[in-house]
Amino acid sequence: MKRMHIHVSVDNLPESIQFYSALFASEPSVLKTDYAKWMLEDPRINFAISKRGAALGLNHLGFQVESAEELAAMNQRLQQLQAEVIAEMDTACCYAKSDKYWVNDPQGIAWETFHTLDSIPVFGSEALKAASNCCVPTPSNPRSGSTCC
Repeated sequence: MKRMHIHVSVDNLPESIQFYSALFASEPSVLKTDYAKWMLEDPRINFAISKRGAALGLNHLGFQVESAEELAAMNQRLQQLQAEVIAEMDTACCYAKSDKYWVNDPQGIAWETFHTLDSIPVFGSEALKAASNCCVPTPSNPRSGSTCC
């Protein structure tokens, strides 16, 4: 079963945590100094916020799947689109190790489809920190400029 994923970049993490905790009537399931995540069942959503220097507002959308088979099926759907699909296997991002595929919609909004393999104690790899402040890869031929950071 898929879970909708939304990631928003914020400038004041404590204020945003307070706002979203009240909105969702729930405390974050993951809380770090630069990141918070709510794993909600109603609606079934993985909602994350981070303060990492990216442009404020919507960072990316996506679907979290529960198995490698479900991820493979989503990849088949993505491959049918007229868009570049970027694969990232066993990647470290957002305090998790995941297999994922990225694609941009016609407006340039990044969509992530991922299967979480494990949690990790850091936001991402050192290479990720050096390259940007978020996990969204830049397509080789973006339709409408940069999607993030």
